Amino acid sequence: MLRSQTQSRFKTWLMPWQGIDGWLLILPAALTVLGGIMIRSTELTRTVEWWQHWVIGGIGLAVALLIASWRYEKLLDWHWVTYGITNVSLIVVLIIGTTVNGAQSWITLGGFNIQPSEFAKLGLIITLAAILHKHSAKTIPDVVRVLAIAAVPWFLVFIQPDLGTSLVFGAITLSMLYWANANPGWLLLLVSPLVSVILFSAYFHGWIAWAAITVFIAWRTLPWRLYGVGGTLVMNLVAGELGHIVWGLLKTYQKNRLISFFNPEIDPQGSGYHIIQSRIAIGAGQLWGRGLNQGTQTQLHFIPEQHTDFIFSAIGEELGFAGCVFVLIVFWLICLRLVMIATRAKDDFGSLLAIGFLSLIVFQVTINIGMTIGLAPVTGIPLPWLSYGRSALLKNFLALGLIESVANHRPRKRY
Repeated sequence: MLRSQTQSRFKTWLMPWQGIDGWLLILPAALTVLGGIMIRSTELTRTVEWWQHWVIGGIGLAVALLIASWRYEKLLDWHWVTYGITNVSLIVVLIIGTTVNGAQSWITLGGFNIQPSEFAKLGLIITLAAILHKHSAKTIPDVVRVLAIAAVPWFLVFIQPDLGTSLVFGAITLSMLYWANANPGWLLLLVSPLVSVILFSAYFHGWIAWAAITVFIAWRTLPWRLYGVGGTLVMNLVAGELGHIVWGLLKTYQKNRLISFFNPEIDPQGSGYHIIQSRIAIGAGQLWGRGLNQGTQTQLHFIPEQHTDFIFSAIGEELGFAGCVFVLIVFWLICLRLVMIATRAKDDFGSLLAIGFLSLIVFQVTINIGMTIGLAPVTGIPLPWLSYGRSALLKNFLALGLIESVANHRPRKRY
């Protein structure tokens, strides 16, 4: 009798979380634990970062569970407030922010550095999800409206300057537009100027081929064909010419990062140093790794700031190819759970929230791991749940709680 009452009370206590996705909590928690272990391995004096990572992760997990029991639909009534807070925080950091590594992205409060641009990612996801929930992106005016709304926080981040985070904003916006039924051809036309900037100066014949492709896409997808074709051609031509101007506007460290991406050996002791040392570390790990706290590149600290953006190189050296594959599988499973929640959500708002967070995870994992092995330029994008960074870690758990709320309140199957 007593056992039955205890079980009944336990079930009643768990009632607010009966629909959550357990794996979507377990997998990020496992990455957070691994992140703390690897952060400790990279620290020169075994200071406080590794246990701070776990403390913030524990707090974030508790907050995520709290958010999961709360109905996410209430955010629909507050999305403009969320948008306003997001932009105000980004303006404040431009006024009183602290500059670190060339970017004025942090606000110091009580001895803690807070990075508003990390929380702005979540603010943008909530705002766009609410807008696209009310109006899909089936028409060009709908797409333009979403782009205009996303452009404000994007610009405020870009001028910090934080190129990496601004790219994340772009990935989130395009992915959510696609999920909201925007024509894929339109999205390709939106990114075509960026490709033109690269090809126009580096490979002109390639730019001609790319311009021909975009003209064909414009002819097939835009409502006013002649105007669309002409506008697309002019846009790509102007973008190519503006590439020289944009290059001049970039900070010196941003230019060096791009140059070192194509050829790190040009400046092996400067801008190419991180990439070269990271590739050496990952290659040295071979299949099973050198062992925890045994990696020479990691323990001798050849890679500066390894506990943040280059944490994957420590995993590759000390846990080897097997450890890297494990991490990739965990991220793949997280993304799979997010897709499942997006497809089973009870409304478009919940589905778009899941897709927005999915695009953030996919883009950051791809770019971060790509830059550690020399397949992407160094942009300062952290590896979710593994890189040290209190603002990024807390934001990821806040977003996770929001997605768990979507899962928790989806329609139940009836048998």
